[in-house]
Amino acid sequence: MKKFMDGDFLLQTETARRLYYDHAVKMPIYDYHCHLSPKDIAEDRRYDNLGEIWLGGDHYKWRAMRANGVAEEFVTGTAPWREKFQKWAETVPQTLRNPLYHWTHLELQRYFGIDTLLSPETADEIFDACTAMLRMPEFSARNLMRKMNVKLVCTTDDPVDSLEYHKQIFASGFEIKVLPTFRPDKAMNLADSKAWKTYIQTLETVSGSAIHDFSSLIQAVDVRHEFFHSVGCRLSDHGVAYVPDVEASLPELNSIFRKALSGAVIERPEREKFEAAFLYEVGKMNHARDWTQQLHVGVFRNTSSRLFKTLGPDTGFDSIADHRQGPGLIRLLDRLDSTSQLARTILYNANPCDNELMATMIGNYQDGSCLGKMQVGSSWWFLDQKDGIEKQMNALSSLGLLSRFIGMLTDSRSFLSYPRHEYFRRVLCNLIGNDVENGEIPADMELLGSMVENICFNNAKNFFGIQL
Repeated sequence: MKKFMDGDFLLQTETARRLYYDHAVKMPIYDYHCHLSPKDIAEDRRYDNLGEIWLGGDHYKWRAMRANGVAEEFVTGTAPWREKFQKWAETVPQTLRNPLYHWTHLELQRYFGIDTLLSPETADEIFDACTAMLRMPEFSARNLMRKMNVKLVCTTDDPVDSLEYHKQIFASGFEIKVLPTFRPDKAMNLADSKAWKTYIQTLETVSGSAIHDFSSLIQAVDVRHEFFHSVGCRLSDHGVAYVPDVEASLPELNSIFRKALSGAVIERPEREKFEAAFLYEVGKMNHARDWTQQLHVGVFRNTSSRLFKTLGPDTGFDSIADHRQGPGLIRLLDRLDSTSQLARTILYNANPCDNELMATMIGNYQDGSCLGKMQVGSSWWFLDQKDGIEKQMNALSSLGLLSRFIGMLTDSRSFLSYPRHEYFRRVLCNLIGNDVENGEIPADMELLGSMVENICFNNAKNFFGIQL
């Protein structure tokens, strides 16, 4: 019987172990998509206790706690951190076979050197030991990033953001590059006309542009796009349930704009026309400034209207969506490609049923201009666990080039999430190692080692072209 989470964790063969320890371990982390707080990095935040840093914004843990019968007071409510942590400790033993069990203990091991399993009986001991360390300067936000050998972080930022903290980080001389990502979803979201109108007024102010129709909206967005570029941004991101398979004329779009500005309810057909046109226009901006665009699709968001009203978005009431993804993606990508305005693109799907769709979709628009111009993003959200990671890489391997894959990201709000890269790397090395042991690929360790290093770091570094 193997020891739980020993050095060979997830590495089932000697080849896998060689690939991991000789190649994967030494590679830095290129975290090109996350939700870390730029403010926390700029101010080099120190956390008061383990509950605060671990449970403060982690909806993965919140969902598990609710499923374990924990009252909301101890999840997102006002209970003291130690009490919330105790409830999490009661939940952890019930998360066996869920990636949370692995992530929890990887984080305890890698950041704090603690091998003790978290349980109700060990909760106080672990809370006190980790809290004491977190209050030391060596465990500040920046030092947690240094500890994990992070070289670059791209946060997720709204076009109306001043980016003051990114500027502050740059001015401080912090050696880890922290760049913004342009996430303009609110500018195209007409589901709530009142909230959209308020947002447009803010965008009008920060862009210094009068916004009175669709064209002027795009002009204002472009002003902010250029501003983000000046601060080092080279990525955009869009979180949509699906890309709509529609087009609309400018008069139609202006009519929809005016209708939304009046506060009228915009029904789905018109919302889709507006969203599709907006994505197309931002896509052209991305190409013009040589950015990479990301599309995150396939999630039903904020499905509990009752708790959305109470707790707001991103609090753990989302699920995999079963929308038809192909037609809209084809329309958008082909429109951009037909005029040679398709930027480097990463497609992320949250529904595993779409793995093969995405793996073949990217092949339609590769143009030889760079290595892997079109990418299937790493297993995202509900799929960033062993089974999901393997399925994503198997689809990409069979239908594209795994060797050109740009690898893992954290997609997290926590500075303690970087062991997810280790988790991914172990799964990657094990996948390749099993093929070698089965005689399915050659035991050429120079070739395979280079491939592992590229997927772990080099491919992303070369793909984005950002100077480190």
